[in-house]
Amino acid sequence: MRFLNAASAILLINYFLSFNSILAQTTKSYQRVYLSGKDASTPVKWDFRVSDGRNAGGWSQIPVPSNWEMHGYGVLNYGHDHRDSTKTLGKETGYYKTTFFAERDWKDAIIRLVFDGVMTDTEVKINGKIAGEIHQGGFYRFSYDVSRLLDYDEINTLEVKVNKVSENQSVNKAEREADFWIFGGIYRPVFLEVLPNIHFTRIAVDPKANGDFKGLLTLNKVPKDGKVEMELLELESGKLLDKFQQIIDSDSVWLTHHFSNIKPWNPENPIRYKAIFRIIDEDGILFEKSEKIGFRTVDLRPKDGVYINGVKTIFKGVNRHSFYPTTGRALSFENHLEDILLMKEMNMNAVRMSHYPPDEEFLNLADSLGLFVLDEVTGWQDAYDTEIGPKLIKETILRDANHPSIVFWDHGNEGGWNFENEPAFNRYDIQKRPVIYPWLKRNNMDTFHYPTYDTRADRLDKGDDIFMPTELLHGLYDGGLGAGLNDFWTKYSKNPLFAGGFLWVFADEAVKRVDQNGKMGSDGNHAPDGILGPYREKEGSFYTIQSIWSPIQIEITENLNDFDGSIKVSNGYLFSDLSKAHLKIELIQIQNWEGEKTISSENIQLGSIQPGATEEVKYHVPMNWSDADYLKITAIGIHGEKLTNWTYPLRNPAEANKKYFNSGEIEIYPIKVRESVNDLQIEVDGRIYFFGKKYGNLEMVKVNRKFIYLNQNPQIEGHGEQEAKVSWKKIKDGSIQIKSVYENYPKELVWTVLPTSELKLEISPADSSQLDRELLGIGFNYPDSLVKSAKMIADGPYRVWKNRRRGSNFGFWEKEYNDTQTGYSFENLIYPEFKGYYSNFHAVQIRTTETEIEIRTETPVLFLSLFKPKFPENSTIGVMPKQTQSELSFLYDIPPIGTKFHKGNEMISNQNNPEVNLEPIVLWFRFR
Repeated sequence: MRFLNAASAILLINYFLSFNSILAQTTKSYQRVYLSGKDASTPVKWDFRVSDGRNAGGWSQIPVPSNWEMHGYGVLNYGHDHRDSTKTLGKETGYYKTTFFAERDWKDAIIRLVFDGVMTDTEVKINGKIAGEIHQGGFYRFSYDVSRLLDYDEINTLEVKVNKVSENQSVNKAEREADFWIFGGIYRPVFLEVLPNIHFTRIAVDPKANGDFKGLLTLNKVPKDGKVEMELLELESGKLLDKFQQIIDSDSVWLTHHFSNIKPWNPENPIRYKAIFRIIDEDGILFEKSEKIGFRTVDLRPKDGVYINGVKTIFKGVNRHSFYPTTGRALSFENHLEDILLMKEMNMNAVRMSHYPPDEEFLNLADSLGLFVLDEVTGWQDAYDTEIGPKLIKETILRDANHPSIVFWDHGNEGGWNFENEPAFNRYDIQKRPVIYPWLKRNNMDTFHYPTYDTRADRLDKGDDIFMPTELLHGLYDGGLGAGLNDFWTKYSKNPLFAGGFLWVFADEAVKRVDQNGKMGSDGNHAPDGILGPYREKEGSFYTIQSIWSPIQIEITENLNDFDGSIKVSNGYLFSDLSKAHLKIELIQIQNWEGEKTISSENIQLGSIQPGATEEVKYHVPMNWSDADYLKITAIGIHGEKLTNWTYPLRNPAEANKKYFNSGEIEIYPIKVRESVNDLQIEVDGRIYFFGKKYGNLEMVKVNRKFIYLNQNPQIEGHGEQEAKVSWKKIKDGSIQIKSVYENYPKELVWTVLPTSELKLEISPADSSQLDRELLGIGFNYPDSLVKSAKMIADGPYRVWKNRRRGSNFGFWEKEYNDTQTGYSFENLIYPEFKGYYSNFHAVQIRTTETEIEIRTETPVLFLSLFKPKFPENSTIGVMPKQTQSELSFLYDIPPIGTKFHKGNEMISNQNNPEVNLEPIVLWFRFR
């Protein structure tokens, strides 16, 4: 027996513990013995050294699975670095060693050594002997029969040499020069398969939604007088549903059977069964292996649509990289679970694996939790050659084909296509799933990427093929994704050829760079494209998507004064009625600046409203309806999960603010006026208001001898600076009025200082000639360095854009000041952001180091601009919409935001330009 070092001794103890459990089971069952951790959260340390870059040369230890760059080795590159001659490209080789014990009982078995993912060219040795040919391709499962290389009842040595850069240039083009992070190493699990002398080399299933079953079983040997047996059991109870046998007459056995009373798999009810496959002879079981399967049919009908289980299907999806900031592409079960649950929370039913097959565990979770999957063979914008391509397609299908969640194969991306390799998909996939080409129009599918709202001629909704953009609304910082989705989805949904779309992308891919003292980096604007932050922080688009893609939608009367409790409910589920869903209806009361409380709550069952149908349900309006300030309706889905919610203010701002802040009797104070050459100083109750005589604008406020530097910007929002005729007078109630008259907008602007110490501002309404003015309104300046927090009564808590209104809800919101730059402030990424536009504005109270500034409005449908967010330094023009001239503004309209590639006005419908509100802007100011 070889000499054991301390690490090997520890491994040996662990192996004995696991093997004792294995030996207690039948040796005729499929067994898996992990040599690495099962995932990134349970790694096992192997000996390691790297040839170049950081920490090159000496042997140390590294966790497996992992990417070596995340542990201080080698060179970390983004894929575009190959275009930059100033960048050092990582071309290092990693060397791994570990030991494992081979059981004496394995001597009569067949042992396969399996790697689930290694980047990229991999040479494997057992006890100093080559296990097989070098594997090329970084995202695929490969294996070797090492039975003859093992020393049984002894410690064995495994050595793995990993070249980060492949000898095959098509692999480098497809994988290593792509628009994503480039890692190296053994980043997915390594395990042994312990198999009896006769076993299945492949189990492939094709279970249809109607219960028809077809399977292909391949064997390494044909037993004499052997049979194949299949049992189907309920997954949870283990109840046997059916069982049949078939004679083995070759090493490839085709099974056909019909299973009665099965329930099909779909994302809304992901029902799976346990299928046990056995090789038997007259002496009993020779080998058995189980698979979890779902009965599901995929049917692409040209010039019509994609049908799953006979139902025309719309895919509400997102692109997802296998990525986490601290571990790169080496992920844990918890990472996969978190991502899928977040997708489900956004009411997504689909995910595209960009741009490579995911971990096995991700697909297991997609099966069990319910998510359609587009599984992709790599080829970012260059393809594998005809030597390596078919091998990697085969490896993808052999590992993944039995997952009911997978409904399409993607063959490369955006030019990473080699059409000569396409036949390999049908050669190995017995389900014959559709093969699509992301960005291309081929195989009856148009998947064009990044359309503007007015798509180019002959593509998507202007073409004659089924259309489904596999990349849509390219996010960058706060742009894209939810912004524009409502317009696109409304437009596309009217076309019978529409099959859905996939947003780019799920999460910001910012790496915690150990080579830069832990700084978070996203390679400029190459990788911060997500709906979520790198640690899955929720941006505003998260809730917009959740609202638009909710499978339950409602409609009520716009005039709540006439609301009789009638609610139209539409069922957007594909496979489920609403008998297990309900609406939660609440009446909410706002209590001054103290918060809010629920004064009524009721659940409304929805009954068996069928998919695609709209029916009316009745809410019995309670007696205390008039005590409430807004109505909140929450849709609860078929599994008891919150889908989304809607809110409806019961009053216009003028009426509502009187109710929120009804403080009884109002005290009256005398007013003093001092006039100088440059200004008016109006004093009331310890407050002095300074108005400039050139523009009639509020210049500052002094409260109890302390200056408050809130000042009205003389540049009118939407117009700029204008000359004004300014006059002032005292009116009957003792108030002082300062009037400014302009030639353009506004015709008049009137400040009133009241004996209550309040300020009132009235701005004459816009006329029809102002309808095309952006950001029309009035603005103020105040140093945001003094701001601590704000309370708002408006739509919130997230900011909005013109084309991202949905998902924000009316109510009382309290927000601490932050200066988050969305998708950029990775070291201090606080959501919801503080700065930005807020719709349906009623009132705001800004708490500063100086005072509390309270501003209320009487004007309906007004927008508040609460300070100006900074645009990240690598912003493109599409995600830098026009901003106000002032820090604090009150506006008739706000701009749309675009995407990484397109301006906001290219991404919205012309119908998304409602007429400017022609009511005057009326604001009230109070200073504590």
